[in-house]
Amino acid sequence: MISDEFNNQNDKLKLIASENYASLAVIQAQGTFFTNKYAEGYPGRRFYAGCEEMDRVENKAIELACKLFNCKFANVQPCSGSQANQAVMFAFLNPGDKFLAMSLKDGGHLTHGHKITMSGKWFSPVHYHVNKDGFIDMNEVRKLALENKPKLIICGASAYSRKIDFAAFRSIADEVGAILLSDIAHYSGLIAGKAYPSPFPYSHVVTTTTHKTLRGPRGGMILCDDKEIADKIDRAVFPGIQGGPLMHVIAAKLVAFEEALSLDFAKYASQVVKNAKVVADVFKSRGIKVFSGGTDSHLVLLDLTNAQISGIEAENILNWSGLVVNKNAIPNDNQTPFIASGIRIGTSACTTRGMKEKEFEKIANMICDKIENQRDSIDNLITRTKIDVAKLCNDFPIYYKKSFGF
Repeated sequence: MISDEFNNQNDKLKLIASENYASLAVIQAQGTFFTNKYAEGYPGRRFYAGCEEMDRVENKAIELACKLFNCKFANVQPCSGSQANQAVMFAFLNPGDKFLAMSLKDGGHLTHGHKITMSGKWFSPVHYHVNKDGFIDMNEVRKLALENKPKLIICGASAYSRKIDFAAFRSIADEVGAILLSDIAHYSGLIAGKAYPSPFPYSHVVTTTTHKTLRGPRGGMILCDDKEIADKIDRAVFPGIQGGPLMHVIAAKLVAFEEALSLDFAKYASQVVKNAKVVADVFKSRGIKVFSGGTDSHLVLLDLTNAQISGIEAENILNWSGLVVNKNAIPNDNQTPFIASGIRIGTSACTTRGMKEKEFEKIANMICDKIENQRDSIDNLITRTKIDVAKLCNDFPIYYKKSFGF
């Protein structure tokens, strides 16, 4: 199964915005003896003996995380971005408290107050939206904040391609006395590579995943500049919502942070954004609607309503062709999330493989061809697009392929 999954990832074009390829060094660090050790607590304050090496690894990961994002405090123990968000809410909210966040339908995240999640059931979320042009409506954000006086304001998204005005969000948070949480799970690698605005010094607290654009292991992290806030976050993570940290994952995070501090990573982050802009331009030239008219990041959100195909239909057709994307809701979507009216396309993973503007122009045109010729038979899909996909994959293999011998 491991071998088959490797071939699956190597032989298809991964275009899901929340996925990437971790380096061989990150994968090796995650597959170490650190997985055998319990290390409940924090460096110097463990509940088990024999944690000397755990302390070294975690302290170094914290040091590099703070250096990478230019902040003073970091908690590297959250197992995911969702748990990082949960910890912040546990630290600053009581059941029933109001918080303000972006609507899932407009590009927000499940953990930002959707009714089926803990954040939506335990607290009282109020949601802001995008305007008719697809940009966050900051006037609505301020209006809702003044009306509802939330204790917490969240900025950040899972399907929003534009720059977030962290300074404007902080101004509104200060006006109503709220904590500003910036969820940069999707943008953290671009921020680390100086290809997207930083949430510091404007945010009280920042959460992120360590995979996606940051290209590390699957996990989460919480950052801040205030000692009092950092102490609350530490208590919220442990013993608040988690037990023993995954030390093998923290070791892999350490390696990823070190990689992200390099000049090569900065070049990578810049190329990710260049590639996404090329993709958006191709879709617009082919008459497929790009939400907000373009992108400032690693992702492009397409509205397929006028193409007379649903998100799930497009996802299936493209996946059969070796182009792996995900269906995605669009603002004011009339379809359910399981069907959706759009697809989300990300450039992080294929940029990791070494692809640049020329290759992404080709990829975007292949996607347009499949959407326009959606009634083609499966045989035609295989014989035409799969050949082109296979050539790109062969020209740009996963860069550690030979190391595994598959």
